[in-house]
This record gives sequence, structure tokens and C-alpha cells, in this order.
Amino acid sequence: MSYSASLDDTFRVAGSYVGRILKGEKPADLPVQQASKFEFVINLNTAKALGLTVPQALLATADEVIE
Repeated sequence: MSYSASLDDTFRVAGSYVGRILKGEKPADLPVQQASKFEFVINLNTAKALGLTVPQALLATADEVIE
């Protein structure tokens, strides 16, 4: 299981920062941004390999389930 910042959102913000730097802004002047979107991913293959059973209620709340 993983609960972390969305990679798509992170790459979008990084692209925005690169664009601002290429337009002449100083990197030290750019604000630090915290992730605003998080994803909950469950890997069932790994869970089975470890002998774990993931409850159905937990699977229902996941943003992505890897089978």
C-alpha cells in the first residue's frame, strides 16, 4: 500500500516551475508548494506474495488497485 502525492500532479507543478525559471525568475524566489492531491494505491500481487489479505472495504477506498 502507498499513500503519497499524485505523481501526475507533482510533474505538472514541476513543469510549471521549469517554465517560470526559463522565463527568467530566480529559483530562490519561487514559493515552496505542498502537494494538494494524494493517491492511495494497493498492490494485490505484493500482498499475496507476502501472504496478506486486504479487506474489501480497504480496496473500495483505494484510488488504484494493482492486480
